[in-house]
Amino acid sequence: MANNNLLIDVNVSEREKDIFDATERLLVKFGYDKTTVADIAKEAGISKGAVYLHFSSKDDLIEKMLVRAMLGFSANWFTAIEEDPEGGLIGNLYLNMLKVIDRTPLMAVIMRQDGAILGNYLKKKDNFFVKNQRQGMRHEFVALMQQAGAIRKELDPKVVAHIMDMISFGMVTIAEFVPTEHIPPTDDVVKGIADFMHRALTPEEGADSETGKRILRQIYAEAQKDFLAAQQEAADLKEK
Repeated sequence: MANNNLLIDVNVSEREKDIFDATERLLVKFGYDKTTVADIAKEAGISKGAVYLHFSSKDDLIEKMLVRAMLGFSANWFTAIEEDPEGGLIGNLYLNMLKVIDRTPLMAVIMRQDGAILGNYLKKKDNFFVKNQRQGMRHEFVALMQQAGAIRKELDPKVVAHIMDMISFGMVTIAEFVPTEHIPPTDDVVKGIADFMHRALTPEEGADSETGKRILRQIYAEAQKDFLAAQQEAADLKEK
């Protein structure tokens, strides 16, 4: 389940990457509560002090690992869409998102806020999920797609966004409720969902892929700008 599954890796040093990968392996195997910085250092083949050269605490390491996973997911989704000739169509937007989620296993942990892995970390008042309120498909994106004629205009964008989130979160939690042998192959499910989204949301006159790509580029650029601003604000607060 290491982040080597990412199509594009977020810029980190080789040492930090080793630490992130070691942390993820241990979290999956033992969980947050039973994983120590000393364990992580040993798994990464470095000293405990070397870990602290990069991260101020275990929680700092965990949070930066989660941020890395989310940034990697966003970058990989954006790239997959750009490389897909029909990536800007709503069905393909969703198809590529689900494929990238499947290739970024830590995203399932984040989306579920998996207590079996994250343990007591989730009980902390200032944990990653409290500081970064989970946000799924933005209804603003759906509204922009509607304005551009890429999604049926008579639909409520908030309802559409919520349904899309329900499907996405359902993808990563369904195994908790349905026996594995009853779940079809992931590729077949992803293709089926994409086909459903295309048939349900695309206007009768069709849609233009480049329009969807242009809107996604706009939102992706804004998200990057907001993230960098938030990171700078956090850094400024630490210096005070």
